[in-house]
Amino acid sequence: MRLEGVEIEDTFAEAFEMYAARALITAKDDRLAMASAASMTGFATSVIMCGCEAGIERKIPPEETPDGRPGINVLVFAMSKKDLDGQLFKRVSQCVLTSATTACFNSLTGEEKISIGGKLKYFGDGHQVSRSIGERKMWIIPVMEGEFAVEEEFDIMRGVGGGNFLILGKDVDCVLEASEKAVEAIKKVKGVIAPFPGGIVRSGSKIGSQYDFLDVSTNTAYCPTLKSMVESKLPEEVHSVLEIVLDGLDAEGVYEAMREGIKAACTVEGILKITAGNYGGKLGKHLINLHEVMK
Repeated sequence: MRLEGVEIEDTFAEAFEMYAARALITAKDDRLAMASAASMTGFATSVIMCGCEAGIERKIPPEETPDGRPGINVLVFAMSKKDLDGQLFKRVSQCVLTSATTACFNSLTGEEKISIGGKLKYFGDGHQVSRSIGERKMWIIPVMEGEFAVEEEFDIMRGVGGGNFLILGKDVDCVLEASEKAVEAIKKVKGVIAPFPGGIVRSGSKIGSQYDFLDVSTNTAYCPTLKSMVESKLPEEVHSVLEIVLDGLDAEGVYEAMREGIKAACTVEGILKITAGNYGGKLGKHLINLHEVMK
């Protein structure tokens, strides 16, 4: 299969089940809401070391938020309900409660609920009060600026993590341009995030290492400087590779984001091939075939 002259390899991306939550942060203006969302999604690229994967999904206009103020939807993914509960609580308490003028709402209809405001209320030291906004039960916590409103419970659901594709090209400039175009296309898909910095991964990994203490290491088969030293999967003319990793609330959203991202990447001159990372089907139950995605 070729798209815009670029080979789409007949392979699959191996994705896995994760648990997901969506928090809506509102504030006095877009700038303050974005500052809080950026802080909440910091150090959240990979569950390997960060504990969760998180990203800014999209802006929400005032007419669509519970308190009529500008908002930002943030998606958070973790490998277990316990991990998601802990990560969401830490990030709301340390990054949203502390942010000027913000409030925080559940923004998902999911399968189960976890207590966020119900635990965070104790920061009010006995002065917290319960209040309703529509059908939402909120906790109002006194803070030096005024009051912080946070919803008592947040919904969680099963999502999909680890959708991915690799962009192979003649040099780093064209691969970076293609990756940035792919990320911009992915941002238009609701319910999906690309959690790595700028949505792009330079350091794709493989399972295992020559060092016993390390579970993952650099993906040597796709490192251009190692072509002559390892069993490389790179054509001779490929001198740079970048990866796009995706998490989504459902498989359909991940498929759409991969398709739109790949289409955008293939429009850049110098891109030679699109492939995907997998572990032979041993890591996750979602095997996303690139040819099926592109159909």
